[in-house]
Amino acid sequence: MWRYLWTELRLMLRTVTPAQAVTHELMHAEHELLQAESAVEYAQSLVTYNKQRVKRLKAYLAIDEPKEAA
Repeated sequence: MWRYLWTELRLMLRTVTPAQAVTHELMHAEHELLQAESAVEYAQSLVTYNKQRVKRLKAYLAIDEPKEAA
């Protein structure tokens, strides 16, 4: 953590070329993309889980309803 902060501070204080600035911004953009993709994977897992849960609960009710009617 401190190493990252120190690196960021050094980058802010030195004069950088446009190519270096673009490279640095690209690194941050790729990192944010990975975070967003992870969030999508997590959200998709939640959707899949809840669809299966609803299906299971509906099936349980379908089996259980005839017993209650009798």
